Amino acid sequence: MVEKVRHQLFLPKPLSDRLEALAAKPGASKSAILVDALTAWLNRRGSSELDDRFGLRLDRMSTALSRIERDGHVILETLALFIRFELSIQAPLADGDQAGRAVGRERFEAFVAQVGRQVAAGRRTIGTEQDR
Repeated sequence: MVEKVRHQLFLPKPLSDRLEALAAKPGASKSAILVDALTAWLNRRGSSELDDRFGLRLDRMSTALSRIERDGHVILETLALFIRFELSIQAPLADGDQAGRAVGRERFEAFVAQVGRQVAAGRRTIGTEQDR
């Protein structure tokens, strides 16, 4: 059996009348009604406390994700404009220009290796704290 503690409380007359009316129904008691009401109120208050506690963190995370998304769009747009610029100013290689293609391949491999080193080391070329 659950241990129970007796409480004495004062209710406004209209609220007391409503409690009396509810308790008059078969199978209901004032104690059971008050236990259910107090339990529901405390549970709602607890969930509100969780919302208060984690809401700020979730807002910060949402803001950070929005910034990351914006930065990603800026990077993609920058890359697209750079590629369009490079393709418009660079003359195409002749079909038989194997030396030019070899130089292009070497430059591309050097570029990919440099990107790999930067990513592996956790370094950024632009957007570092020093640049701001």
